[in-house]
Amino acid sequence: MTREIIAILRGIKPDEVAEITDALISEGISKIEVPLNSPDPFTSIERMLKHAGDRATIGAGTVLDEEAVKQLAGIGAKMVVSPDCNSDVIQATKASNMLSYPGVFTASESFTALRNGADGLKFFPASLLGIEGFKALKSVLPANTKTYAVGGVGPSNFQEWEAAGITGFGMGSSLYKPGITAREIALNARETVKAYDHFFN
Repeated sequence: MTREIIAILRGIKPDEVAEITDALISEGISKIEVPLNSPDPFTSIERMLKHAGDRATIGAGTVLDEEAVKQLAGIGAKMVVSPDCNSDVIQATKASNMLSYPGVFTASESFTALRNGADGLKFFPASLLGIEGFKALKSVLPANTKTYAVGGVGPSNFQEWEAAGITGFGMGSSLYKPGITAREIALNARETVKAYDHFFN
């Protein structure tokens, strides 16, 4: 089963990726992004792909321009996540056969992303949009739109987001913070997956 949970490993370093990737996959999280404002992110992503590219959907977050998309395509990344809705980035991502998850907050951004080929919408910051804001936007989106809440979400509010119709989540500091061990990450992932499976299956 592929859970709609994207692990956001902001701040990860290349020498950590194998152990941390294994910890996440072993607990049932197989969508992983390395934000490009992490130390040496392309090296981390490349190593992660070589280590677990056949077991996980691996890509980058905080992707802001087409040049970064080209670099990601060149190393075999499968997913591009952005904090904003940039039509050029979305189109370049899809032209390179990668999954596109742009950040949106409004109806205009949501429909712009979908018209340009986005595979799913990253509602960010979800804590500021809130459940009611999301429900209002979801009511006008195509029924099959994949939606992800990112920012201020976690096991404690999965139930409310599920009831509002969210598809999944992007999980950052509740899963990973620089300096924590692979064992701690595994425990965080286990708690996240347990809550997700309870409300989404």
